[in-house]
Amino acid sequence: MNFIEKTLVIIKPDGVVRGLVWEITARFERAGLRIIMGKIFKPSKELLHAHYPAERIDWVKVLWERTQEGYAELGIDLLSEFWSVDHGVIGEKVRNWLVDYMFIGEVFAMVLEGPHAIEVVRKLVGPTVSLKAPAGTIRGDYSCDSVALANLERRPIKNLIHASGNKEEADFEVDLWFGDGC
Repeated sequence: MNFIEKTLVIIKPDGVVRGLVWEITARFERAGLRIIMGKIFKPSKELLHAHYPAERIDWVKVLWERTQEGYAELGIDLLSEFWSVDHGVIGEKVRNWLVDYMFIGEVFAMVLEGPHAIEVVRKLVGPTVSLKAPAGTIRGDYSCDSVALANLERRPIKNLIHASGNKEEADFEVDLWFGDGC
């Protein structure tokens, strides 16, 4: 059995603009992972829509759940803000916020390789919601955004980084961003 994996990590525009690319990549390297490919560029809308496909119903439902929780924390009625409580409608709107945000500037996309790379990266990155990420994780140390604030400002959470969630996602994303040469 081979435990060497490849995974995709994207430092989002908020991380690139803040000059955190080398600090973040150094954390992965110190953990024993190798950067085997990397590029800094402004992704196309087509690439971003393929990366965040509307067909991933489970992912769209998670967006809806987080949005619902964020609005509840603020005491704001979801229906009055979105004119719907349907997970598909709200999830699609939040997905579009994310695509629009990732399109505003350059990102640093990289393929990391190493033993249990997917799990190691997810542990180093921390939970999606930066405000809930513990100190010592990338999101916990460098971001303090919340679902409530993002929803209030009608934008995605600025959490610095994307990391593939599992083997299937990593395989798809590595191929999407870097092609079969990886």
